[in-house]
Amino acid sequence: MGDQGIFVQVFVAVLLCINFLLIITFFTKEAFFTNMRYILFATALFSDCINLIITDVLVLFYAFAFPIPMGSCLIFFIVSSLYNYVTPLTLTAMSLERYVAICMPLYHVELCTRQRALQGILIIHSLSFLPSILILITFFSIATIGFFEKYGICSVEVFILQRWQGHFRSAIGQFYFLIMCIIIAFSYIQIMKVAKAASGENKESIQKGLRTVILHAFQLLLCLIQLWSPFIEAAVLQIDLNLYIKIRFFIYVCFSLAPRSLSPLIYGLRDEAFLLALKQYLFCFAGINKLKL
Repeated sequence: MGDQGIFVQVFVAVLLCINFLLIITFFTKEAFFTNMRYILFATALFSDCINLIITDVLVLFYAFAFPIPMGSCLIFFIVSSLYNYVTPLTLTAMSLERYVAICMPLYHVELCTRQRALQGILIIHSLSFLPSILILITFFSIATIGFFEKYGICSVEVFILQRWQGHFRSAIGQFYFLIMCIIIAFSYIQIMKVAKAASGENKESIQKGLRTVILHAFQLLLCLIQLWSPFIEAAVLQIDLNLYIKIRFFIYVCFSLAPRSLSPLIYGLRDEAFLLALKQYLFCFAGINKLKL
């Protein structure tokens, strides 16, 4: 593992520490786990943690050419695929929550309850699991039982036995990409209309909501580009293997790690209530450690 690999490991470790700290902070205030946007925020953080751990383990397996049973690789694939979609779908739901809060404030209390948030999380995970099911159906229709007795380097490509399966996987990613982009664009346009008509303190609050949606859109764009990566990787693989390895590493850093580093910024540090709770927790934790010393 070179300097780039060491940098990635340090970066992943820092992100995991920050995300775990924010998740702990989420549970310190009852107001957070009864509010839909904070519940969705915690869901995004949890999804990011799972995704970071799984993808980092797979990157290490790939870097050291460590073979594992294909049965175990199947589990890695299912979990990784699931949480590849959970984060962008959660970001889309968070943008819709901001749309309801700003454009339909009278209905916000009724529509954005804790119960509705939990129902939303269930729907998000169901929609995220659907691509894995469809891809595995196509895989099991071709693969033999002997495949699972083999050892090999674990990657999604081992489940793409024929070219049409790769096209099918890419088509699913493009469909999700299109739907989520439409929802984000709709939320942004509607909030912008309300922002133009608002005034005073209300306008400042709406502008903050608009900036949040823009950040979500940028983060979502980075996540969704990852869904397009099979097209890029397949094309590069036919040209040069070394270039394929470099492109794959670049995609992993820019479109897997980078968007997951934005979640703590968008709600963890920009949100005054959450930032205050985070500071209180850190001061309390530091005070307890001083007493122990």
